Amino acid sequence: QVQLVESGGGSVQAGGSLRLSCEASGETYITNCMGWFRQAPGKRREWVASIYTSGASAYYANSVKDRFTISQDNAKKMVYLQMHSLKPEDTAMYYCAAGGRGTTYWYAADFGYWGQGTQVTVSS
Repeated sequence: QVQLVESGGGSVQAGGSLRLSCEASGETYITNCMGWFRQAPGKRREWVASIYTSGASAYYANSVKDRFTISQDNAKKMVYLQMHSLKPEDTAMYYCAAGGRGTTYWYAADFGYWGQGTQVTVSS
């Protein structure tokens, strides 16, 4: 089992920045891919960014590319999502997720472990 705890959410004005953190614990050796997803009220869960724990290849949704950066600190078992130039449409609950071998980086169903989420609210 892998436990994930997100932090760092909050309320900011458009154009602002936030850094989300995800702390992993438990059997983290089974994880191969870490991802961030988000879900706004009344909308479907949306993939945001992912990083493979070996090799650190990172991928981003077009809507956040060039504004968000995913990174990891394997020694601390942490994954981060640095968000810049935030827009009101970025408002959502953000979830950290972990997947094992064979995880497709954008496919939510491949991620077997999820955190409780952290709320990000961007006002105009």
